[in-house]
Amino acid sequence: MRLLVIGGTSFVGRTIVSDALGRGHEVTTFNRGLTGKDIEGVEALRGDRSTDEGLQQLAGRAFDAVIDPGGLVPAHVLRTARALAESAPFYAFVSTTAVYQAWNTAGTDESAATWPGVADEDGDPADLARLGVRKRGCELAVEQNYGLDACLVARAGLIVGPHDNVGQLPWWLTRIAKGGRVLAPGDPARRLQLIDVRDVSTFVLDQVEARAGGIHNVVPDEPNTTMGRLLDDCVRATGSNAVPVWMDEGFLFSQGVQPWAELPLWLPDGPDTAGFWAVSGAGAKAAGLRTRPFGESVRDTWEWLRSGGEVQTTPGALPFGLSSEKEQQVLAAWDARPAA
Repeated sequence: MRLLVIGGTSFVGRTIVSDALGRGHEVTTFNRGLTGKDIEGVEALRGDRSTDEGLQQLAGRAFDAVIDPGGLVPAHVLRTARALAESAPFYAFVSTTAVYQAWNTAGTDESAATWPGVADEDGDPADLARLGVRKRGCELAVEQNYGLDACLVARAGLIVGPHDNVGQLPWWLTRIAKGGRVLAPGDPARRLQLIDVRDVSTFVLDQVEARAGGIHNVVPDEPNTTMGRLLDDCVRATGSNAVPVWMDEGFLFSQGVQPWAELPLWLPDGPDTAGFWAVSGAGAKAAGLRTRPFGESVRDTWEWLRSGGEVQTTPGALPFGLSSEKEQQVLAAWDARPAA
């Protein structure tokens, strides 16, 4: 197949390009040339889809399908879909489960209420404060030009794996590798639902090859690890002597520790987040999604980091991680707390 990949040089896009080339497809990438290096074997075109003029490099070209793994601004995606609707009969867009409005119940499926996105909303791609709303607008931009039969909307959960440009799993791996006592948040049995970038890529390409349109939550069918197992996997992968010190959430709040930002993947228990790590992946599973053991994702991400991989975070994304100084202060406060 002749595939056009928008972007194609970082994380999800890079993985899809590499996978597509391995399957024998003819791959053209289209990007501004600002993020990452072109993968050997592609035809690399330069352009900026924020304007009609920026899409001129694609004029007169025909493709079997378009894969858009990173669209963040609805107006940019709308412009792209309009420009390619006559020359590429299928469009695959990688979206996010953040398009759903509520996380208070487990089992959120593709019929759940989404944020009211607008297909022609413009703005700065680095503005991630309204990610769910904007991604929903991007979905609508594709759907309006292709119809659901000729487009795939892959609503991915939190993605991990080699070439990670988010930084949460790499932060834990790097911290665990340093060894010693490691501040560990909340309940080690708290379940998590994470998906490997290579499994996302395989699913997207399988659907593109079959020209199978539709909307799917691209997540494991059920939570596939726990916070405790994740840290244990990090210890095994790195060969570290790290020892997690589990602290209850109330104590962490009393010490001013911020969930998610300072301790990645820690989302406090509560009624509003009960379903965050329990999205239904039944539809994608029925369509062929297969997911690898999570420990494999941890191991391979560590091998990538050890080989010189660096997290090139998405513009606008907040940095992750508790400082060493604050971690030591909190550990000392934990040790000094009154006996129960």
